[in-house]
Amino acid sequence: MFERLREDLASVRERDPAARSTWEVLTCYPGIHALVLHRLAHAAWRRRFFWLGRFISHIGRFLTGIEIHPAAVVGRRVFIDHGMGVVIGETASVGDDSTIYQGVTLGGTSLYRGTKRHPTLGRGVVVGAGAKVLGGFEIGDGARIGSNAVVIKPVPAGATAVGNPAHILDPDRKPDTGPGLESPAEQDGFTAYGVTRNMDDPLARAVHGLLDHVTDTDRRFNLLIERLAQAGIHLGPAAEPKNDFNADELSKMVE
Repeated sequence: MFERLREDLASVRERDPAARSTWEVLTCYPGIHALVLHRLAHAAWRRRFFWLGRFISHIGRFLTGIEIHPAAVVGRRVFIDHGMGVVIGETASVGDDSTIYQGVTLGGTSLYRGTKRHPTLGRGVVVGAGAKVLGGFEIGDGARIGSNAVVIKPVPAGATAVGNPAHILDPDRKPDTGPGLESPAEQDGFTAYGVTRNMDDPLARAVHGLLDHVTDTDRRFNLLIERLAQAGIHLGPAAEPKNDFNADELSKMVE
């Protein structure tokens, strides 16, 4: 238990630039306190002391604002940053080296006891603040969940999910985790709050692409009409636009 605590403290120092000392992390970080209490609760739960496990979990929630069901499986070097409002459900599993920010819910969508109702996070997953991952599916190794995303389907390894409902960005990207990884902070794959470059919603990007295409087509059509008029061919009222198309205004609506 003390070995895992040392790992937790070291991982926080590596991933949080605000951490000034190990003593500060040990005494002032609720994520560390929540993990220590969860290990006690989980040990009691595995030994079928169900009430005791729930009671320890309840104390952890009261002290830290982080609710982890005693049956949930939490891996090594998991970092719960800030942590207030985090909820991790009964059948959830969090992989090694994952990072979870405040307001995250790993929730279930089924009412049937004994089924896999909550998500499984792979190794090195980053879940941004306020994100909701709902359902008994898997989030691949090294995946990122953007802040306030609502994920209701699996996310491939190395991909990024953003939006509500979440859409998958760069699904073919290879995960940045590996067997020799010591900490996600030591690789380019770790991104605070799940924020990555080119993180626009794919639907918005698609709409922008369509707007660009429509604008270019409109320009070409007007040029064609001008050339026909210069050649003495007049199309008349049929070629007049029926309404004013403003690509800039439509573009602002989807930004």
